[in-house]
Amino acid sequence: MRVGTRGSRLAMAQARKVCGLLSERGVEASPAIIKTSGDVHTSEPLHAMKGVGAFVREIDDRLLAGEVDIAVHSLKDVPTKRPEGLATAAVLKRESALDVAVTREGKKLSELEEGAVVGTSSTRRAALIKKHYPHLRTNNIRGNVDTRLRKLGEGEYDAILLAEAGLIRLGMDIIKERLDPYDFVPSANQGVIAIVARPGTPEFDAVSALNDHDTWLETGVERAIASALDGGCVAPMGAYARLEGDGLDVVCEVLSLDGRRQARVRETIPVKDHERHALRLAEKLAACGGRDLVEEAKRELRR
Repeated sequence: MRVGTRGSRLAMAQARKVCGLLSERGVEASPAIIKTSGDVHTSEPLHAMKGVGAFVREIDDRLLAGEVDIAVHSLKDVPTKRPEGLATAAVLKRESALDVAVTREGKKLSELEEGAVVGTSSTRRAALIKKHYPHLRTNNIRGNVDTRLRKLGEGEYDAILLAEAGLIRLGMDIIKERLDPYDFVPSANQGVIAIVARPGTPEFDAVSALNDHDTWLETGVERAIASALDGGCVAPMGAYARLEGDGLDVVCEVLSLDGRRQARVRETIPVKDHERHALRLAEKLAACGGRDLVEEAKRELRR
C-alpha cells in the first residue's frame, strides 16, 4: 500500500506510525513523499495562502489519480469540505490536543519580559497570546518543528508555540509549558492523525479498522462547529471536545485578531445525537458574536 505524505520529519513519523499499524495487521505499506504548496511557500503566513488545505491539496490530487492508495494527514490541516471521491477512513487515538510554549530559558510565558517575542503562524495562537499575555509580542514563524526550535535557539524569538502532539511523535523530551485547553482553546482536531482513502476500495476498508471511536466522536463535534462558522485557518477560532462517559464536554470560541473580544460557549452535550447538538453549539457561538468575529478577521486579513 502506497501511503501519501508530506516529507517533513513530523509527517514522516505520522506516516510510519500508520505503516506500522497496518503491518501489524499483515498489510505491507510504505510512505510516498509528496511536496505540497504549504511546504514550498514557507515565508507566507498560512492565512495569506490562496485557497484552503495548503498541506493537503496536492496529496488529494495524487490520491484521486490513483498514484497513492491512502494519505496520512494531521486532521486539523484537512479542510472540512472534501473533494468528491475522498473521505476520512480513520482517525487514530489523539495523543494530546494541547498547545505548548517553549522558551529559550525554560521560563513560563508569564515570566517573560515585557516585549518578548513569541513565534507563531496561527492567528488563533497569536490572539490568545494577546489576550492572556498582553505584555508579549507575536511574530510570524513558519517551518517544521526542527526549524522553529533552531530559530528559537538562535534568538530570533524568545518563545515559540507548538502542538504538544508533534513533540510526542518526534520523541522530543524538552522543557515546555503545557497550556490549559480551556483557557488556550486548541484548534479543532489538533493532535489527531487522519487517514484518507477512496470509499469503496479495499484500501479504505483496510484502514477503517484503525479508527479510534472516541477520537472520531470528539473530532466530529469539533469539525462540525468549525465548518458551521467557516473560519478555516484564517479566523482565531478553537474547538475542543472531550468524551466523558455518556457526554462530551465541549468548549469553542472565536476571538478578535487583537485578542480583546471573544465569543465563547462551553457545554456538555450527550453522545446520542451529538451531531445535532454540535450544530446547536455552533449556532449559539455564531449568535453571541462568533460569526461577526470570523467575518471581521477575514476582512482584516484580506487587506
